[in-house]
Amino acid sequence: MAGLLQDKVALVTGGGSGIGRATALRMAQEGAKVMIADYVPESAERSVKMIKDAGGEASCVAADVAVTRQVEMMVNKTVETYGRIDCAFNNAGIEGAMGDTASCTEENFDRVVAIDLKAVWLCMKYEIPQMLKQGGGAIVNTASIAGLVGFNNIPAYVAAKHGVVGLTRTAALEFAQKNIRVNCVCPGVIRTPMVERAIDKGGFTEAEVIAGEPIGRLGQPQEIAEGVIWLLSDASSFVTGHPLTIDGGWIAR
Repeated sequence: MAGLLQDKVALVTGGGSGIGRATALRMAQEGAKVMIADYVPESAERSVKMIKDAGGEASCVAADVAVTRQVEMMVNKTVETYGRIDCAFNNAGIEGAMGDTASCTEENFDRVVAIDLKAVWLCMKYEIPQMLKQGGGAIVNTASIAGLVGFNNIPAYVAAKHGVVGLTRTAALEFAQKNIRVNCVCPGVIRTPMVERAIDKGGFTEAEVIAGEPIGRLGQPQEIAEGVIWLLSDASSFVTGHPLTIDGGWIAR
């Protein structure tokens, strides 16, 4: 039985750890050829090895997705390697420094917005022309539950992730009749290195965070990966412009 992404080419940013790595592994399991981009080359190479060891096909490229020429290079490298881009998961992101709106520094605000929002736009800016050239494709961007509701002490992150939701909806409308679907995932509190750092910075205990989760635990990267795979596959062919919340019920309260 063919996989959901059988013979498709997938590009994943931030694929060297966390949600990006888990999704890259699932993409390969579903039959995709995967290009993994990450700011840390060693992390991307590790993800590639994991895929190859499991019998899949993958390559990697080192890229800072906040830098235009590197995003262009990343997209070109994917096309040079595999001939096309059918699926793009624009996932790379950072949490930034903790602090309220008045104490957030301009440097922190600019850095978080550059990586968490501008980079998503840059990726789509170069991915979409390639998809138009080849007749279509599917894109998933990583937003957050912080892109749907407010959270104290992470103003830049909340602003950036709200921006990702809006940008996703706009691109979805613009290319809906060009056979390009654009959606985003809105993860809740997922057990990733970034969330572990944020818990430490915020001075919380893991137990306190779990107490706020209706489902009673943190999410796993693989659980986000399942949503991303569905949104990128033909199984969601009538879904575009949608922020898929995968959060254990967090924002349902």
